[in-house]
Amino acid sequence: MSLLHIEDLDTYYGYVHALKGITLDVETGEIVTLIGANGAGKSTTLRAISGLIPIRGGSISFDGQPLNGVPAHKIVERGVSHAPEGRHIFGTLTVTENLNMGAYILGKDQDAITRNRERVFKLFPRLEERRRQLGGTLSGGEQQMLTIGRALMASPRLLLLDEPSLGLAPLLVRLIFDTIREINAAGVTVLLVEQNARAALKIAHRAYVMETGRITLAGDAAALLADERVRKAYLGEQ
Repeated sequence: MSLLHIEDLDTYYGYVHALKGITLDVETGEIVTLIGANGAGKSTTLRAISGLIPIRGGSISFDGQPLNGVPAHKIVERGVSHAPEGRHIFGTLTVTENLNMGAYILGKDQDAITRNRERVFKLFPRLEERRRQLGGTLSGGEQQMLTIGRALMASPRLLLLDEPSLGLAPLLVRLIFDTIREINAAGVTVLLVEQNARAALKIAHRAYVMETGRITLAGDAAALLADERVRKAYLGEQ
C-alpha cells in the first residue's frame, strides 16, 4: 500500500477545471517530483493534498486513510506537512518563533519541540545563528530554509515541498537540494514540486510530468531525465 495514493482527482478554481482526473502514488521513503510548466497544476496538487482547496472528484488517501474533507490542521496531525511556494513566513516573528509555530500540533510538549528545533538547526546551521532575528530580515535563501524547517517541526512522515529553489542563487539551490536528500535519508518521504526539472530529477526516485491539469508521463526519475521529450520540453535541450 502506498503512503500517499491519489485516484482520479478533480479540483476547480471557480469554473476553471484545474486538475483533471490525476492519479499518482508516493511510496514510503521515496522522493517523488512533479515537473511541468507554470500553470500545469503542480502546486494545486499539493494544496489539494494538504486540504487547502476542496476536492470535487476522486480521492486522496494517506497511509490507507482518506483525506477527502479532512481539515488542513488535521492533515498535519496525521503526518503531512506543506512548505508552500513563496515561503509565507511570519516576518514580525523571530526565527525561533516561526519554528515554534510549525510545532503547534505538539501542544505543550516542550521536550519534543526542543528536539525538533535542534534537528532543524542541525540541518540549517544558519538558522541557529539567526535564531533571534526577525523572519522578515532574513535573505531569500534563509527564508526558504525557515519555511522547510517550520514544516519539519511537526515531525511529518510526508513533506510537501513547493518550489524550494525559486529565486535562489545556484550555490543555495545546491544546498537546498542536498538538504532535501538529507531529510529523506532521515526517514521523511518527500513530494517535490520544482521548476528546476534537472535538479529535481537528479535527486528523485520517481517523477510525474504534468501538463494543463493532467499527468502525461510517469516513471523512474533517471529514465525521465534521459527522455528526449522531457529534455526538449523542460531541460532546454534541442
